[in-house]
Amino acid sequence: MTPDYQALSVAGWLLVISFLQLALYPTLKKCLRQYAFPAAFAASLLIFTILTWYCGLARFPVQLALVPFVLLFTYHLYRRDYAWSELKKEWRWELVFLIFFFLMLTVRFVNPTISYAEKFMDHGFLASVMLSPVVPPLDPWFAGGTLDVYYYLGYWLFGCLGIVSGVPSNIAFNLSLPTVLGVAAVTVYAIGTLLLDRIRWLPLVIFILPNPSFFYQIIIGKGLNSVLWDSTRTITNTINEYPLFSFTWGDLHPHVISIFNQVFLIFLLLYLYKHWESLESRDKWIVCCLAALSLGSMPLINTWDVLIYAPITVIFAALIIMRGRKQGLGLSSWGHLIAIPPLAILIYLPFYLMLKTSTGGITIVKTPSDPFQFLLVNGWFIAIFLLLLIKDIRERPYLLLVAVPFILAGYTAAAIAAVPLLYFIVKKEHSLPKILAILGLLLLIIVELFYLKDNMGDTYFRMNTVFKCYLPAWIILGISAFAMAGAWLARPGRVPVMPAKKSAVLATLVIGILFVTPFLVPLDLNYGSRSLDGLAYLDTAHPGDAGGVAYLRNLTGNDRIVEAEGGDYTYYSRVSSFTGIPAIIGQPFHEFMWRGDTTGWYSTRLVDIRSIYEKPDQTVALMKKYNATLLYVGDLERDTYTVNLPASGLIRAYSDRGTDIYRLAG
Repeated sequence: MTPDYQALSVAGWLLVISFLQLALYPTLKKCLRQYAFPAAFAASLLIFTILTWYCGLARFPVQLALVPFVLLFTYHLYRRDYAWSELKKEWRWELVFLIFFFLMLTVRFVNPTISYAEKFMDHGFLASVMLSPVVPPLDPWFAGGTLDVYYYLGYWLFGCLGIVSGVPSNIAFNLSLPTVLGVAAVTVYAIGTLLLDRIRWLPLVIFILPNPSFFYQIIIGKGLNSVLWDSTRTITNTINEYPLFSFTWGDLHPHVISIFNQVFLIFLLLYLYKHWESLESRDKWIVCCLAALSLGSMPLINTWDVLIYAPITVIFAALIIMRGRKQGLGLSSWGHLIAIPPLAILIYLPFYLMLKTSTGGITIVKTPSDPFQFLLVNGWFIAIFLLLLIKDIRERPYLLLVAVPFILAGYTAAAIAAVPLLYFIVKKEHSLPKILAILGLLLLIIVELFYLKDNMGDTYFRMNTVFKCYLPAWIILGISAFAMAGAWLARPGRVPVMPAKKSAVLATLVIGILFVTPFLVPLDLNYGSRSLDGLAYLDTAHPGDAGGVAYLRNLTGNDRIVEAEGGDYTYYSRVSSFTGIPAIIGQPFHEFMWRGDTTGWYSTRLVDIRSIYEKPDQTVALMKKYNATLLYVGDLERDTYTVNLPASGLIRAYSDRGTDIYRLAG
């Protein structure tokens, strides 16, 4: 795809996002005040998502979800709510969004390929949604199955954005993470503004800061090509990602997509806590409904998040209620808060009724984290907390004894987190950053003591729990730690107020360095196509597949396809992943994790695929068994099977550069 087409795709994508945000923004001005503009980014995306989701559930065109936004925009235009004098005041929010959007876009431009890790899955789900936007979406790796076994709402959101903006999936894939980062950044900047009088940008550091392990890997002599990866595999047999890695690595995966929604809910809870008493009842309802929408979207975007943020939401509601009761306020003053959890369930109730998945329950950790490894992951925040608590520790050193029971039980890492936790708890004054610190430290301790059992085996028993909990912990602790650090630095005599011109020059220099960095570090993994087309690399790396995939992506209808199977995290399953057309089986272990194998499909489907390619007397019958209409024969199929197709029953629909695509006759 030409550079001009890609530029138009970026423009169209941003136009849709800006329209959604601007349509909603005036509605939020009364309840969210100065934060209406930044909050409208995440809020409008979540509202657009639920509207398109119900369109998909009802089998209506998802484009209908734009109608309420058009009506809202027209209404506010009629009321003259878009005065230029007002919009000019919001330029800082827009600038933050665009800086981080284009910063991430630069990273994707340098390394756009859908070629490794979870990118095959991520694009496959995105392409499936765009090919057939129905609820539940079709599973591209399991012909006849749907994604009711997995949390797919993030793919749905960006798939629908691609549909309404006219951006194809191979480019939408590379615009999605920039959107996540841009929206998350402007929301965190709003949090910084809410919590700090000065140095409000400091919490944004959570997105560009490596963990301590990153620097440790350099010190011990690791090569630059492995430092980033190894820093996320620090705690033995676990994954401990942080935002800089997640965005740089580039998987459009649920745990990354969910970041914008996580920080949005944190913002809403902090805002409610700080401004509850000054809000009118209508305004409380609007903010609480937004909180319910955010919380209710979590099980569908990344289910692990709701296990963390549902209790956090309840805790914040309880704190507000307790404060209200001390002031003599009755039920009518906080009934809105009680409505958040049930509303969160009700808004996506059909999803829960369709869900077909299970978990193994909560189990006690018997092999906790090595304390040194724990600090290599969480050390920045622990260090900031302890430095800020030095005075308290000197005054009450006996509270350090809280670590003893954990150490005796063998949970030394938990003991490290327990020390600042207790000191924050016993403080008389509980500011919002300290409340966040308490919640984040509690999360670290819980992950040290318990894990959610899955089918990852004995060696990697904690992998998913640490993986899915440490990223929220990084966000919560990072916002807390840098908000506290910002407040400390802003005290008289510490960091003087910088003149506006010098501040602008410094900011421009830092932003410039950030934009240049992706071109200076080896992020391209030897592809380096310098494009926003995630499939452009096929032209040189897999020319046979390039034409075949392009042909299939232009088809319409409800096809299913047969392609070679070759395990997980490989180039196999590339046809279904690149087109969204369901294959008999894609990456089988992924499907096994989601579906189990109670019906014996695992071995049956793999054997049937081989028979389709190698036993001509069974080819047509087995294709009909799975309602497959297309048969793909490329280099991988010929390398994997002794291809022997029947003389009749198949019609060659495409043939070029060693790739043949057959359609079932009749």
